[in-house]
Amino acid sequence: MERNYSKKYNHLQIEKKWRKSWAKNNFQLWQAKNPPSRQEEMYILDMFPYPSGEGLHVGHFEGYTATDILSRYWKMRGKNVLHPMGWDAFGLPAENYSRQTKKPPQDIVAKNIKRFKQQLQTAGFSYDWTREINTTDPKYYKWTQWIFLQLFKQGLAYEAEAVVNWCPKCEIVLADEEVNNENRCVRCGETVTRKKLKQWFLRITAYADRLLEDLDLVNWPENVKAMQRNWIGRKEGVEVNFKVEGSDDCIKIFTTRLDTIFGASYLVLAPEHPIIFKITTPPYAPEVRKYVEQSLTQPESFRTKLDREKTGVFTGAYAINPANKERIPIWVADYVLSDYGTAAVMGVPAHDERDFEFAKIHHLGLKPVIVLDPKIKELEGLHQPITEPGFLINSGPFNGRRSQEVIDSICLYVGGKKAVHYKLRDWVFSRQRYWGEPIPIIKCEKCGNVPLKESQLPLKLPKITKYQISGAIESPLALIEDWVNVKCPNCGGAAKRETHTMPQWAGSSWYYIRYLDPKNEKQLVSFSKQKYWLPVDIYVGGAEHTVLHLLYARFWHKFLYDLGVVSQPEPFKQLINQGMILGEDGEKMSKSRGNVVSPDEVIKTYGADTLRMYEMFMGPLTFTKSWDTKGINGISRFLSKVWSLVTSSQEKNKIGNNLKNKKNKSGILVKFSQQDISSLKKDLESIRQKVIKQVTEDIERLHFNTAISSLMTYVNKLSELPNNIITKKHWETLVLLLSPFAPFLSEELWQMVLKHNKSVSLESWPTYDKNLITDKYFLLIVQVNGKARDKIKVKIGANKAEVEKLARNSEKVKKYLTQKPQKIIFVPNKLINFVI
Repeated sequence: MERNYSKKYNHLQIEKKWRKSWAKNNFQLWQAKNPPSRQEEMYILDMFPYPSGEGLHVGHFEGYTATDILSRYWKMRGKNVLHPMGWDAFGLPAENYSRQTKKPPQDIVAKNIKRFKQQLQTAGFSYDWTREINTTDPKYYKWTQWIFLQLFKQGLAYEAEAVVNWCPKCEIVLADEEVNNENRCVRCGETVTRKKLKQWFLRITAYADRLLEDLDLVNWPENVKAMQRNWIGRKEGVEVNFKVEGSDDCIKIFTTRLDTIFGASYLVLAPEHPIIFKITTPPYAPEVRKYVEQSLTQPESFRTKLDREKTGVFTGAYAINPANKERIPIWVADYVLSDYGTAAVMGVPAHDERDFEFAKIHHLGLKPVIVLDPKIKELEGLHQPITEPGFLINSGPFNGRRSQEVIDSICLYVGGKKAVHYKLRDWVFSRQRYWGEPIPIIKCEKCGNVPLKESQLPLKLPKITKYQISGAIESPLALIEDWVNVKCPNCGGAAKRETHTMPQWAGSSWYYIRYLDPKNEKQLVSFSKQKYWLPVDIYVGGAEHTVLHLLYARFWHKFLYDLGVVSQPEPFKQLINQGMILGEDGEKMSKSRGNVVSPDEVIKTYGADTLRMYEMFMGPLTFTKSWDTKGINGISRFLSKVWSLVTSSQEKNKIGNNLKNKKNKSGILVKFSQQDISSLKKDLESIRQKVIKQVTEDIERLHFNTAISSLMTYVNKLSELPNNIITKKHWETLVLLLSPFAPFLSEELWQMVLKHNKSVSLESWPTYDKNLITDKYFLLIVQVNGKARDKIKVKIGANKAEVEKLARNSEKVKKYLTQKPQKIIFVPNKLINFVI
């Protein structure tokens, strides 16, 4: 190999050269070894992207750079690193674009993937491209369909009629999570309506308790765990029947505060409750019907907004409170949800903020039954609810008792039943669109829903030209008669394929498993491979996936665990949410604001290494940061400095800094004795050991910004010292430590300048000697009357007499010691204080 290199740092030339070199043999450098392997594994994963037409921006590169640093680092530490990449390519954006351009989504996605892949490779990310997956590839979604069939066979996939969110612009059913707090579609911004439709559901609620309990098994940010717990919303309480006055009907309510039942002054029903029109009296029927119809057009996110005024309507009917036999009115209000609890709640305005607000607006009664002071027997003029537990009043035989201690007794008294309810609902799993995985079900009038045989998978999407049925809640697949019309596998009669498709979340709920065995045509994954690699060691992605993707992936993983497909109960050991990168204006990057920074332009101007290092240097990985062009200029200068120092250090017959002398700041020539040189060498070796330790620890703690700072300090120190003090190992240490951050520059320096015969990525990570990083001296603070007057270099472990002598000789301290000190306070290895 010719080892020619330019004197000037030319990032375009260097990066093009090594990009081409690494691409040989399908980036063999980064290919992970399959088991059996004696190496310890390390599975580092990015949340794979949706390949949109806009390409990747610098915000995407933040997480990808972080995982690449970790992958390169752990590979150099001897681990068998799996760092794969793929494409979450099904979804509505491609289908919408197909509608506009009349081009098949297959072609659009292929073009977008090609661009994304080129961007990632340009940045030097060390992905194992032999494991590349694409959720729209029939060889991949064959196994997505297989998982659905197993769910169906276990009774966890079922069809039911439900009120769903409908986007009239996208003409698609939306999950609750796809509707924002303003009742708008998160995709297009259109106002969402509600419609009844037969849908496929996955029974995620069957796994609710395990999804909660197993959060203790993972190393995730506490806020993410809290969001998952809140989404699942497990509540322990009591179900109680309230008899409808003048009827044999009862209304079952669920409450977590049974201790307040004596204070219930009204009942509230969800607008969907089936008993409403049965109990509503004629004078109130028109108003109730109008209110219910209006409420049913609003999604849950709008109905439950905390800052929205609580609306409601009286039915004209009354119920009997089983605790005190009092007659209380029955209302309908849209803040009560049909699929949480029993779709009916008791209103206790004296002890619940929401009930208090509702009662105040609608002039309903308020009856305090809990006080915080046991001496109080009656309470009037309550201006805000008492929500804490306390002592019961106005509660019959339970007066004077602690409220939380008598719940079991009250439950028995009112004939209640303990129950557990969840906020979590079953996952709406079908979409009325083309560009998604076909659901492998055949619908027969005689046999019902019949699963496709596993041998017939994958059920492929047919190619179509029309992507919507105007005004209809139906998939365009319904138009393909020769695909839809089939014979029933059971009875042989006329039947139809299911024309709804799976949501985009389907393929992303298990993709991390397929990376382990992407070409296996007989199994979703071999047992030995998943046992070796799972769970994912480090998973990096945006916080926007806290609930949806992570919850769905955990659900599917647990189901596959129950089937024996995987052997670990949780998919992701450690989760990291990278912070957002904002535009230079401090706003979120968007095309409409015109503040999007393209990585393509940055790489062209400054280089991929500069972009990578700048994104890591901006601040802590998990923090939100603003882009700053001045900052990237600083990183560019730093890398140029590294290039200059390392290349010049290897030039033959170098003079100047090799001399055993150096000019000080005043320009006076200072001669170095052999003792000086020996001392400098020891100090430099200590500095080298310390930077190895610091960068190593910072990478493992994900403190990439401080790791880069340590490298900068080391470079500055090397630039200040005479060249004959610095040996080749000091430059090698620099290049090795820099290589995960700036792989192109490091590869060029390692092979071409420092003349090594193999890639820097195949070298071992430098280690440090603890004995050589222990400081012998430290800066001790000298105080006079408690005020710091100087810092002096003192040997660690120096006694009081030694420190006092050194401190008294300080010119900065002498002028304050005009009197004999009354006391001298000495704190070993920290400070000395003269009290005068």
